[in-house]
Parts: sequence; structure tokens; C-alpha cells
Amino acid sequence: MTPDNDQATEPSTPRVARRDVLVGTVGVALGAAAVGSGWALTAVGEPAPSPEPEAAPAPPPAAPVRTFVSTSLTAPEVVPWRKAGAALSAGLLLTTPRNPTFRAVIYDNDGEPVWIEPDGNAATELRVQRYRGRPVLTYWTGHIVEGLGYGKGVVLDERYLPVAEVRAGHGLLVDLHEFQLTEEGTALVLSYPVRQADLSDVGGPVEGWVYGAQVQEIDVATGKVLFDWDGLEHIAVSETVREPEDGEGESEKKPFDPVHLNSVAADGDALLLSARHTSAVYRIDRRSGEIRWRFGGKLSDIEVPAGGEFGWQHDARRQPDGTITIYDNHEHAEKTDAVSAALKFEIDEQAMTATLVQALRYDDHYGYAMGNAQYLDDGHVLVGWGMDPVLTEFDEAGEPVFELRGLALGSYRSYRSSWRGRPATPPDLAIGPDGRAYVSWNGATEVARWRVLAGRRPDRLAEAATVDRAGFETAVPLDASAGVVRAEALDADGRVLGRTRVVTVGA
Repeated sequence: MTPDNDQATEPSTPRVARRDVLVGTVGVALGAAAVGSGWALTAVGEPAPSPEPEAAPAPPPAAPVRTFVSTSLTAPEVVPWRKAGAALSAGLLLTTPRNPTFRAVIYDNDGEPVWIEPDGNAATELRVQRYRGRPVLTYWTGHIVEGLGYGKGVVLDERYLPVAEVRAGHGLLVDLHEFQLTEEGTALVLSYPVRQADLSDVGGPVEGWVYGAQVQEIDVATGKVLFDWDGLEHIAVSETVREPEDGEGESEKKPFDPVHLNSVAADGDALLLSARHTSAVYRIDRRSGEIRWRFGGKLSDIEVPAGGEFGWQHDARRQPDGTITIYDNHEHAEKTDAVSAALKFEIDEQAMTATLVQALRYDDHYGYAMGNAQYLDDGHVLVGWGMDPVLTEFDEAGEPVFELRGLALGSYRSYRSSWRGRPATPPDLAIGPDGRAYVSWNGATEVARWRVLAGRRPDRLAEAATVDRAGFETAVPLDASAGVVRAEALDADGRVLGRTRVVTVGA
């Protein structure tokens, strides 16, 4: 391991030949600078070219979207369901609906957008984490090529201004599957470098080509690489539960993906990894990099209990009570009668046995790819079903109490977290074709009411109406005599949080 963090440029990325994962995902190039921040979200490189001679797959059809008068932003149309009288966990719902590319959106319990990533950048892993003792909004952003990502991690403050960007070191780019901050001010990330490997154990060429399985721990403040783990030095290609198909592994442009890491989490002096293509969870030593044990897969060191079998899983985490949780995608896409589950295990690392504590399933939800299970402090569990475009909240008894349905073509992960947003940008105001004023403020969480001021001239405005906030966008009737208008966002105590620009009626 070396301390430098060489900045990488985007490679001529080979095609990912994995029909079972995120087929048809369309990449979106990065770009725009954060408004008024003094920081620029820089591009991670030129988009990878389409493979030759094969044509790139057509993007999947888009799902219904919400549009607004006051802003050009859009968000997938979602439908909430809530069990009558049920208490829900506190917080908002953080998602990355794929429509057809991933887009970061925060919703409330009514299915109303609260924040929509404003620049149209592809994004996964939207969540609230802590950095330097304060809550921050984090996500991965970059270029996506059929299920693999080439980009960086972004950290925003409550004003949605950049605090930090995290890039991989040693010539690599951060993959979309994980962006985990630690208590030590570091970030755990994954990467998929292309390299040569002997594929004869799985029927491929001796001098074959594969996607690697790289884990890095990066100091967020300095960019220093603190830990750099090459999974293929520890996980044999023969552990895979896949076989090369359609020429996979025969060339650098079409590598085979034997491991496919999709989560990494701090676990004391170890790291907990999930590998989809070995159907196994690994606990690795944080200093030596050696594998302490495998759970699941072909070489499991820990006996998998009856009823707790899992496969092609995601999101392995150690919970505060010592249990280990997994989102079980369950088998392969070809198994059409499969049902996914959030599984919780007690692991006896002395006896090397496991006990299934809980399995949460509902309504035959089956996300053959993506997905996660978030275990909340009040005992509730939020399950994002991945390719099944739904998130479900279970109460402490394991009963479903809430769903958000219609997350476009699925969300990579879904979370519930408390978040206070105070945007650095001003609110938006536009006059609709019906003559009403439409107001919104992307990302603001403390607006309770809108006060609209109107008059003949900008210096002669008077209160025309004050109304309760009604979702992401609120419509306010105007008097026919209004020539110009401005709106003010008010909190629950009537304090002005922000003001729109002055807008001319009929302009």
C-alpha cells in the first residue's frame, strides 16, 4: 500500500457482459458547478465508448414522472401506501430511481419530492451520513456502463454545497456500489479494474481477462489511500457461481466478472464484504487483508442454517447488537418464482455456526439485482427491493406498515433518515397558464407556508396571500390586478427562510 492518491482518468471502459444486473443502464456525464459554493463538481472523464462491433443496448422505457411549473426538475411519480393507524419511523426517504439512469431523489411519506438532484447527474447510494461530527448528504456520481460505475463520492452539507469529493487512488475510479463514511473520517469504496487471470477453472482461457475486486479506504480530507485490497489475491476465480458466456473473459474489452463486490462496511478491526458472484459474505482483516471467514458460497466456513440460504446477495452489515444482516436477492434472474428477503443472523465465530434470527419478505417482492435492508434505531426495517421498484418499511414485529411504490425501474438502495435541508439557492417562482403563482424550493425541509407579495411595481409589493405549503410545489391564486409578484418561504413560526426573485405577471 502506498500513501499517494493518483487521480485517474476514465478508461476506455469495456462492456459489462452481465445480463442479470442493470441491463440497459444509461450513463450520464458529470458537469455543472454547485451554485454559489466556490466548489466545482468536476467531470470524471470522457464517457466510455460503446463496444464494437456490438451495438449498445437500447435504454429501458421511462416510467411516469412528475413535472412542475416553477422548475424544470422532474422526479418519478410514486404512490405511497400506509397501514391504517401504523406509526412510521422518523425521517425522509432517500432513493435513486432508475428512469432510465439513476437519479437522486428524496421523498416524504406522502410521496412528494423534497430534493431532486438538480444537475441531472447519474447517482447511486444517496444517504445521510456523518462527517466531522455533523450530518451530511452523500452519494456516488459518475458514468455507468451496464451496471458498473466509474466516478467519485460526493459529500454535501445542509445547504447542498460540496464539503468533499472522494476519488479512488492508484489509477482507479470509484464504483457505484458503495460509498461508506467511517467514524475515523475515511471512506470505503470499491473499484473494478480490468486485469488478466487464469480462467481455466471455469472453462475459460488460461490467459483470460476479468474484472478485479478492489477495496480502498481513503482519507476524505487528504485523499490518501490508507488501505488497498486486491480481492483476486484472496478469492479464487473458482469460487464464482457464474460461468463465462458469450465470449466473456476472452479479451480485455469483454472481461469476465467472477466476484462482483457490492458492499463493504467497517467491522471493528475487520471489513465485511458482500460478493454477488460468489454468493458469499467475507470478513477480512483490516491490517493484513487476510480472509478471516466466509459465510455462504462454495467454501463457507460458517454453516448456513436451514431457511437462511441466500444467493446473489447485497448489503452485508454488522448491526449494533452484533448480528449480521444481508439483503438476499435469492438465486438468479432465471428463477422467476424467487422471493427476496432481508435476513438477520447471529454468528458464532468460535463454533462457526449461524442462527437465522429474522427473515422479512412481503408480497412476493423479488429484486433479482440491487437492493438493501436498513435496520433503524426504533426496531423498524426499511427494505429497498432493488429491481422491484418498491421500498417497504416493517415495524418491530416484522409487519409491513408502509410502502413507496413506483420507483421507476428500481432504486439501487433506499434509506430512511432525518435530514434538515437549507438550500443556498433561492426558491423558485413562476406564473402558470392558469394565472396562479407556483412556488417551490428544491431541498428545503423547514418551509411551512408561502407568502406571496404582489403589486404594480417591485418597490410597491404588499401581501396578497399566505397559504400552507402543499407538497413540492404550491399553487397560489393571484388577483387580476397583480403586475409583479414575489414569494417568501416561511417556517412554522412565521420567520422568512428565503425569497424568490420578482416575477412579472404575463411575461
